Amino acid sequence: MENFHFWSPTYFAFGRDSENEVGSLAARFGASRVLIHYGGGSVLRSGLLDRVKDSLRAAGLPYVELGGVQPNPRSGLVYRGIELCRSERVDFILAVGGGSTIDSAKAIAAGAVYDGDFWDFYSGKRIEAALPIGTVLTIAAAGSEGSPDTVITNENGMLKRGASGDAVRPKFSILNPALTETLPPYQSAAGITDIIAHLYERYLTNTREVEVTDRLIEALLLTMVHEGPRVIKDPHNYEARANIMWAGMMAHNKSVGVGRSQDWSSHEIEHELSALYDCAHGAGLAVVMPAVFTYNLHHDVMRFAQVAHRVWGCPMDFANPEATAREGIEALRRFLISIGMPKNLAELGAKEEDIPYLAKTLCYGNGRQGSISGFVTLTESDCERIYRLML
Repeated sequence: MENFHFWSPTYFAFGRDSENEVGSLAARFGASRVLIHYGGGSVLRSGLLDRVKDSLRAAGLPYVELGGVQPNPRSGLVYRGIELCRSERVDFILAVGGGSTIDSAKAIAAGAVYDGDFWDFYSGKRIEAALPIGTVLTIAAAGSEGSPDTVITNENGMLKRGASGDAVRPKFSILNPALTETLPPYQSAAGITDIIAHLYERYLTNTREVEVTDRLIEALLLTMVHEGPRVIKDPHNYEARANIMWAGMMAHNKSVGVGRSQDWSSHEIEHELSALYDCAHGAGLAVVMPAVFTYNLHHDVMRFAQVAHRVWGCPMDFANPEATAREGIEALRRFLISIGMPKNLAELGAKEEDIPYLAKTLCYGNGRQGSISGFVTLTESDCERIYRLML
């Protein structure tokens, strides 16, 4: 196990009707003027946004609003939010929505106190300061409600990139599983897939002797395998949604990734797909992961065989661990298809003729030097081959 520092100060209010606590929590964490940041659609139709406003008013907190967050959140709205925070003297940002809204709020929070272009943070600069953030979560997926991470798409070139820093960990997050019961099955499945990807990206490590975090990751994967189909079958299964929501947070708040190297190549490869085609991130990952894992299989066959055996129940063949490993990848692929996720690029709306562009932008865009690194270092030609495995 490697040396590590771990700091995760987010306060969680979990359970039914917990969104009614938002005003008192915002006041507790020092808010005096709040920016409510949201997308639209369901937070308006469900009355959630009105309940949030009522709670802020009851706490005596004035607010301004900025809606319009899209899936794969865009840089243009971030710039608008930064200017709004400065002009309105906002000192607290409240994200009401899913991972896209929270990621956009984090970008605004960092940019509002920074003299340069917020995109510097998405080009390698670590976030060291930001306005405080709170969240009211409406979909279990990205884990942004408990993480120091954020992903934004720059509309200049449609580059989708991430940034990180403990300064953008939410001060509090409100997690009411009932708020996710109205999600369409496809969105629920995409969220489940994203959570699974966050776990696999940490499981695929070159660090030895990390049994504690291996077992934690396996437990969370088993939870997703158990609860995912229950939610797809019955969207109003509160207990299943509760387990998924907490697993989603645990999968990405760094606690199961400490002391070990991690991968993230599946996420980086998928980011090019959702940036170019605007597909759901989780849906893209469903297509990407089996291809990446198949391509990287021989780097550490036993790591793939171990997760196949411990999570997917594949018999361990010590004489031929590659067979076990491949069976596990196929079990993952079948599971994702069974909950309604796409199985190839065509089902994402992607085009074979775009593959060279995808690989080049992935490996050279935004100052990259011709490869991506993680479990395995992948060159442009490697990435092109991986995209072709998705056809």
